[in-house]
Amino acid sequence: MPTVDRQRLVDLIAAESAHYVDAHPASAAVSARADHLLGRVPMTWMNKWAGGFPLAFSHAHGATITDLDGHTYVDFALGDTGAMAGHSPAPTVAAVRRRLEEFGGITTMLTTEDAEWVGAELARRFSVDAWSFTLSATDANRFACRLARMVTGRPKVLVFNYSYHGSVDETFVTLDANGHPRSRPGNVGPAVDPTTTTVVVEFNDATSVAAALAGGDVALVLCEPALTNIGIVLPEPGFLDAVRAACDATGTLLLIDETHTYSLGEGGATMAWDLRPDVVTIGKAIGGGIPCGAYGVTSAVAQRIADAASTGADIVDVGGVGGTLSGNALSLAAMRATLGEVLVPAAFARMEALATRFVAGVQAGFEATGAPFSVVQLGCRAEYRFTSPAPRSGGAAARAEDDQLNTYFHLFLANRGVLITPFHNMALMCPDTTAADVDRHTEVFTDALAALFGDVR
Repeated sequence: MPTVDRQRLVDLIAAESAHYVDAHPASAAVSARADHLLGRVPMTWMNKWAGGFPLAFSHAHGATITDLDGHTYVDFALGDTGAMAGHSPAPTVAAVRRRLEEFGGITTMLTTEDAEWVGAELARRFSVDAWSFTLSATDANRFACRLARMVTGRPKVLVFNYSYHGSVDETFVTLDANGHPRSRPGNVGPAVDPTTTTVVVEFNDATSVAAALAGGDVALVLCEPALTNIGIVLPEPGFLDAVRAACDATGTLLLIDETHTYSLGEGGATMAWDLRPDVVTIGKAIGGGIPCGAYGVTSAVAQRIADAASTGADIVDVGGVGGTLSGNALSLAAMRATLGEVLVPAAFARMEALATRFVAGVQAGFEATGAPFSVVQLGCRAEYRFTSPAPRSGGAAARAEDDQLNTYFHLFLANRGVLITPFHNMALMCPDTTAADVDRHTEVFTDALAALFGDVR
């Protein structure tokens, strides 16, 4: 099995970087003119794109994006799940247009008929009964943590090492090389040391979960049912059942964050794997690109929230659960159209089949070149990692990170009309993705492998 020639990799990155700069003068000019933007971008994470500046796009439809220099790309990033329904899906656009043009009233602080429809549909899909709306999954997770502490009277949450739940302060805790909790490297301005609010254990370590909950001070296990933002780390057989059992034994609430694992189908991992959460959070994808999020709770948890409210807990005003724009009419119209007409079972079946084709193409490239890498599928989502076998914990996944290889493959693909998620190597299928799109990635990715490893077979 070949190893990566680091000098060859450096030379390839230099060549691809020069190509990128030469091919995108209009995008470079947008960045150069951005004197009044922090980091020269609308949101600082946009600087994660390889190449020194992000592409500036002109238009995006379905599974394609066209930049200001006129280059068109097959888009497998899809807004890091936010555009899982495709860019500007027709039913969502029509619903948003009706809301804006015919009915008016984007933000009124009043309800609409769409709200109960969306809540009922989410309840059907995710098996929890009562829902409330936010503008992001970050807010959904933040509010859920507060509610869990309120109803349990316990101070802490448990997260898994390198899981991702948005920018929730309590979740930026990792394990150091000695297995001790610490604030995540690079954590920005934590109000308190997050190790005082949070317990952290490795994913797929059921023994550590049980031990961490035994003390009775954890209100909530905040769980991605598969890790997704450090590469895809799948749960091992029995692990999620063991987490549920440990929560039941200790009176701890279990939250399943479906924001990325929604790729497993219409009801995410909750439906696909028959999970039994107390709380579900989701965001990004369910609004077809319109900002939205939601959290749902079982009827039992809803009753505990009501009981707390009846004795003075403020959940309707300044208690830290709210947001004037949350549950706005535009977001609800978008969610109803996207859930009802776009991200439906037939679409997920087709998207998953395309992801399977994508994985097969990537694996064939590894076999053709002898690359010591791995690829993992999660429904209609797939990701390659520059290690083999695929990591089984967040810590192992973090140790396998390779910024040079990330940069090389992202640039090589972008220079040939293919985009994958800039934060890692995730590819997502949408209803408009085609087999030809997948095969295009296979061709370009295999060429990138061959350029790196040469003819080794």
